[in-house]
Amino acid sequence: MAYLQSMPKSETIKLREKHLGAACQLFFRSSPLKIVRGIAQYMYDETGERYLDCINNVAHVGHCHPHVVEAGRNQMSLISTNNRYLHDELVVLAKRLVKTMPEPLSVCFFVNSGSEANDLALRLARVHTKRKDVITLDHAYHGHLTSMIDVSPYKLNLPGGPEKPEWVHVAPVPDVYRGKYTYPNHSQSEEELGKMYADEVGRICKNISDKNGGVCAFIAESLQSCGGQIIPPDGYLKRVFEYVREADGVCIADEVQVGFGRVGTHMWAFETQDVVPDIVTMGKPMGNGHPVAAVITTPEIAKSFADTGVEYFNTYGGNPVSCAIANAVLDVIEEERLLERAQRVGNHLLTRCEKLKHKHRLIGDVRGRGLFVGVELVTDRETRTPATAEAKHIVNRMREEKILISRDGPDSNVLKFKPPMVFSTQDADRLIDTLDRVMAELDGSIPLTNIKLEVIVTSLDETSSTTDSMLQSNMAQSLKAM
Repeated sequence: MAYLQSMPKSETIKLREKHLGAACQLFFRSSPLKIVRGIAQYMYDETGERYLDCINNVAHVGHCHPHVVEAGRNQMSLISTNNRYLHDELVVLAKRLVKTMPEPLSVCFFVNSGSEANDLALRLARVHTKRKDVITLDHAYHGHLTSMIDVSPYKLNLPGGPEKPEWVHVAPVPDVYRGKYTYPNHSQSEEELGKMYADEVGRICKNISDKNGGVCAFIAESLQSCGGQIIPPDGYLKRVFEYVREADGVCIADEVQVGFGRVGTHMWAFETQDVVPDIVTMGKPMGNGHPVAAVITTPEIAKSFADTGVEYFNTYGGNPVSCAIANAVLDVIEEERLLERAQRVGNHLLTRCEKLKHKHRLIGDVRGRGLFVGVELVTDRETRTPATAEAKHIVNRMREEKILISRDGPDSNVLKFKPPMVFSTQDADRLIDTLDRVMAELDGSIPLTNIKLEVIVTSLDETSSTTDSMLQSNMAQSLKAM
């Protein structure tokens, strides 16, 4: 593997420190990884050491999937230009994406990143409603552009973060474990907790309407990622959307982290809440590592945008190479039945995490859908005090075991698993077996708590074993190259 690096790791570090901004941070800063190759759910460093990737939701169909690589290579050898020229890859991609959406979502705009997609979504909302006030959720992150930092409390809440603009209104994140309304501290059902959180948005909508005449938009990830792998309670988004639309606002579903089948049961995570947004944004997994993203909206909102007479042009958005790659990603999702796989493997992973919870008192909560799973660590299950230091230790220990995981949430105490969709039940077992052993090293450092544990049984679907062999076959070409 050494031939895959052009200089020693020490020289790479020196050049990075010299020429890259210090705000661009590394994983494992004290001893960073130098990754030179990726295949399927594995990444390799410059020495040839192999790491199981449990966090890379960008390499959605597996690192360097042969079909995706070939599509990009073939189109790049023909033409790559802007979307002012006709090209089949562009219109085919638009048609395929719209086919996955509920009506009336049917008009596409292509961009290069999730940040760009969310920025354009906000622009569409402002043009359509002729208003500015935006409602976002606490701990949300919607991108690195200035307009998106403004609606991202994940960044605004930091000690050095910018001041929140007056037109931004922050609602409590619907976290039923450590949020404003929790179970079992509140005796309500999950649906009732969802109503309590939604009513918070309703009150904000009323205040905005009383003051400014109406709302511009509500923006939220369908499942909040950086905020700690938060799964909204049943009925939450449906009631929120009702409040926002009563205030003449539009509803934006940010699917950048959780779209393209990650939840297993549906192509888009907003579908798990039985709602239809006015605008949907997507990015990260869309190009499997290639920069491509999109916004899909209604004909009515698209018409408002066109009626301004201001052309929307994006130099690289919708270029033939990006579209060919995105089409190839959709091919793999369909042909290799990755939604079924996400549901089957995700259910297995969640079940194993639940069993681990009953073994290690450090685990306070387990939550997730499909291959989007969070394990929240606490030092005391009754007070639910975040185990931030322990989470950091576990992430570093797992790296020593050649398994890459990360942590997130406002207290950085939630272990998050969102691996490439080719992740297998065997990978899940290795992940949890190793996590079990690492957590056992910490047992005894946390006081015992007398708490009644609930047993949650998650059904397993073991019907998709053929998918594993199919994926192994498709990856064989790249494996031979090693």
